[in-house]
Amino acid sequence: MRGAGAALGAAGLAGFLALGEAVPRLGLVKREYFPPTSEIADALGRELGDGAFWTALGDTLTGWALGLALAVGAGIVAGVVLSVVPYLREATASTIEFLRPIPSVALIPLAVLLYGTELRSVLLLVVYAAFWQVLIQTMYGVQDVDPVAEETARSYGLGTFARVRHVLWPTALPYIMTGVRLAAAVALILAVTAELVIGAPGLGARIAVAQTSQAVPDMYALIVVTGVLGLLINVGARTVERRALAWHQSVRGEVAV
Repeated sequence: MRGAGAALGAAGLAGFLALGEAVPRLGLVKREYFPPTSEIADALGRELGDGAFWTALGDTLTGWALGLALAVGAGIVAGVVLSVVPYLREATASTIEFLRPIPSVALIPLAVLLYGTELRSVLLLVVYAAFWQVLIQTMYGVQDVDPVAEETARSYGLGTFARVRHVLWPTALPYIMTGVRLAAAVALILAVTAELVIGAPGLGARIAVAQTSQAVPDMYALIVVTGVLGLLINVGARTVERRALAWHQSVRGEVAV
């Protein structure tokens, strides 16, 4: 079944690429706006041979990785503290519900005002967007702890650290890994968006330069790179999630199927 699924996926991709080649050549869209797949592939080859491209890719990955690490660390700690400290969640619930819906792109003027086009501007937007994904999932996970299991651990004399390790953490980890996987995708989106709008070094800034200089095939080639990067990040996040949750029923069932 998996082999058949992979074959169908490859066939679908091949069909999409063929369609992208045929549509502009048949005159259905202007080649100035949407070049054929072959021209985009040529532009991609030129980009891969340019040292500046790899520098921009490194800048994007740096902003993504640092921002994601900060968001995950802060989200897990804050989520656990807000969930286990009595009355603290009620005291912060309205604040969280007010801040969480604010789009990260709305903070771009603030980021530029504070840090200009530096990496810190990208980090501000990435951390803000990814933090909520991890925080909310962590809080859901902690709240899902079975009260009976918690009381049983207390009756057996387990201390706070032992209860966190053996009761809270195994229950919350599936939620946390889901939050990390979502945050990884959101972090990449915000990293590229910040570079595109602010002009911070990275793939987004390179896409903006290609667009303003009318290098349309190069622009599409860079967009393809960001798409492939997002795919790789998602696959990597799912792989880490499966390994971290190899003991969990959902993952065991998935492997068995």
